[in-house]
Amino acid sequence: MKRFFDFFVALILLIILSPILLPVVIALRFSGENKIFYRQDRIGLDNKIFTITKFASMLEDSPNMEGGSYTLKDDPRILPFGGFLRKSKINEIPQLLDILFGKMSFVGPRPQMIKVHSWYPDEYAEVFIGLRPGITGIGSIVFRDEETILLNAQSYDYCYKNEIIPAKTTLELWYKRNRSFFGDIMLMFITVWVVFFPESNVLYSIFPNIPVIDKENFGNRK
Repeated sequence: MKRFFDFFVALILLIILSPILLPVVIALRFSGENKIFYRQDRIGLDNKIFTITKFASMLEDSPNMEGGSYTLKDDPRILPFGGFLRKSKINEIPQLLDILFGKMSFVGPRPQMIKVHSWYPDEYAEVFIGLRPGITGIGSIVFRDEETILLNAQSYDYCYKNEIIPAKTTLELWYKRNRSFFGDIMLMFITVWVVFFPESNVLYSIFPNIPVIDKENFGNRK
């Protein structure tokens, strides 16, 4: 049922959103580096490598520039039009094609770059066994302020590897063991909700059993 739902809804959304896509394509073609799409290898279903597709929102050479694999709030590597695309999540729309082709789902653990995936503990590999990565998911919702957390951290490396990664692992393992079709539908609605109301705590109101992550002191240690 989940695969049928993903395919059908992705197809409908691509049709509905097509009027938005053309202006975005034109804007990207004539701004920044003139790149429309950004493609990158990620870890996905059964821990195999696949190529993810997004609208270009950052400089193409961003991984080799200061900041590396981390993206910070107001990151200077973000293209002029890219900030709007990232904040509105429009940059994620091309992943609807990845869903159509069976590489991704609407809801699931967020696929990481190969380098970043190697930083996760061994038990994280369990998350992707038989499970497609998602455009959104529990980890993405809880850490929607990740860029701000890293910006304020005393050490990007320490904060990400020793605080954010363990927390995301806990969240995604919980999702893998407690996922349901209805739960996925609710997570999709919550994702839209927190785009407009980023301070909302609605996730824990609807899913009170999700592990609580205390992010208040994240980034304060080296």
